[in-house]
Amino acid sequence: PLEMSAKKPVPFLRQVIPVRKKVQRDPRFDDLSGEYKPEIFMKTYSFLDSIKKQEKEMVQKQLKKCRNMEQKEKLQRLLNRMTQQEQAQKKQQKLRERELSLKRQQRELAKQGKKPFFLKKSEKRKLELAEKYAELKRSGKLESFLNKKRKRNAIKDKRHLPSQKN
Repeated sequence: PLEMSAKKPVPFLRQVIPVRKKVQRDPRFDDLSGEYKPEIFMKTYSFLDSIKKQEKEMVQKQLKKCRNMEQKEKLQRLLNRMTQQEQAQKKQQKLRERELSLKRQQRELAKQGKKPFFLKKSEKRKLELAEKYAELKRSGKLESFLNKKRKRNAIKDKRHLPSQKN
């Protein structure tokens, strides 16, 4: 400790050791936590998929056993949310894989000495749409999908037409 003069009166609340304030940091935005890479994240937390699957099965069993309508409705909403999350995750995974394959192709072309060519968002969207149509054609659901789309467009067109009032 520092020596203080005996001639000065000692302050009532004397700070003997300066206390450092704790710096609170958010790991989402901190550089010390590293940068977010979805591929590594998915590999690290892949065990969660099996846990989610088990939970989904458990909810399905509870739904079959349940007699209370209120509880049944709650479980049904939970099950729907789980399936939607699963579908969204699969969709995101497909998108990531597609982007990775495009990057690999660009690397291959660069190794051959050609200039890299990057697709625009609109072109990516067109490729995605073409892939979706091919998948629907494979599964045999293309016709029903196109019928729904036609109906939707017809309703939109009717809305924009001037109303015929007598």
